Amino acid sequence: MGVDLKPITEARHIEMHELSGKIIAIDAFNAIHQFLSIIRQRDGTPLKDSKGRVTSHLSGLLYRTANMVDVGIKPVYVFDGKPHPLKLHTLQKRMEVRSEAEKEWKEAIERGDMQEAFKKAIRTSRINEEIVKESKRLLAALGIPYIDAPGEGEAQAAHMAKKGSVDSVASQDFDCLLFGSPRLIRNLAVTGKRKLPDKQIWVDVPIEEILLEKVLEKNRITREQLVDAAILIGTDFNEGIKGIGPKKAIMLVKKYGNIEKIMENEDIHIENYEEVRKIFLEPDVIDDYKIEFKEVNEEEAIKILCEEHQFSMDRVKKAIEKYKKFAKSFKQASLFDFG
Repeated sequence: MGVDLKPITEARHIEMHELSGKIIAIDAFNAIHQFLSIIRQRDGTPLKDSKGRVTSHLSGLLYRTANMVDVGIKPVYVFDGKPHPLKLHTLQKRMEVRSEAEKEWKEAIERGDMQEAFKKAIRTSRINEEIVKESKRLLAALGIPYIDAPGEGEAQAAHMAKKGSVDSVASQDFDCLLFGSPRLIRNLAVTGKRKLPDKQIWVDVPIEEILLEKVLEKNRITREQLVDAAILIGTDFNEGIKGIGPKKAIMLVKKYGNIEKIMENEDIHIENYEEVRKIFLEPDVIDDYKIEFKEVNEEEAIKILCEEHQFSMDRVKKAIEKYKKFAKSFKQASLFDFG
């Protein structure tokens, strides 16, 4: 998901408390996909209620967001809108990967290979309309604001960061740097322990801060050239050029200046590059949004989680206390409206 820019960036490890008091725009689809992928049982089966409905996303949103507000982070979830036509090919490929992974997951379970089953299961996650609807309903009950983007959620979040409405964008993807976010926070929603692929080894997952300005300075390029490099590598909107990774892409844009000159001097052709470039540099975003933190609707939250999906009442109430404390801090400071 997204373009791989890790080899050309430098991340600073930070502690969650360093983000206290900061408004963080969270790429909602990215976070929910992470919850659906990693919050699973030993054999890879996602958490489900008594009716067989998946609840991993609700668990992730409740408890991971509770950890954020407990240290004073002000999260704002930004949901994707309609996908750009150029992204449809990528979405189709992801569907095919999920279908194949589901087949391999079931085969691994039949063999009794739980390690392989879990590995395959995390690739089967899919976000549907019901999951999005439930996620928004829970966030509203918890008093946490969310915004519906007209297009890419990361583009809208980056736009809000550029305007100063939020302090950072939180996502696992690097795309928000291409969209112009001054600051990217990675691993915020998945901080803790992570299992290494194919090994029974768990490692710490630190929160990372990446600054767009430092990425550009380090590579001695402009944001426009960073976008061109990403197009060469391959994005959600184009295939990219075989054999060109992040470092080679940077070398080419520094040598020639832009994609047009690269295609003139190298045996390279990229279809729709101008449209892809425009997606990142002139994204479909809105200014008509409001960031408003509200008090918890405890009755509604318990109804969603405990009555409808059989969550533990004790655990839910403990998490809700964190949201109550969070809301109380705003009430005392009269800071409920950040529009």
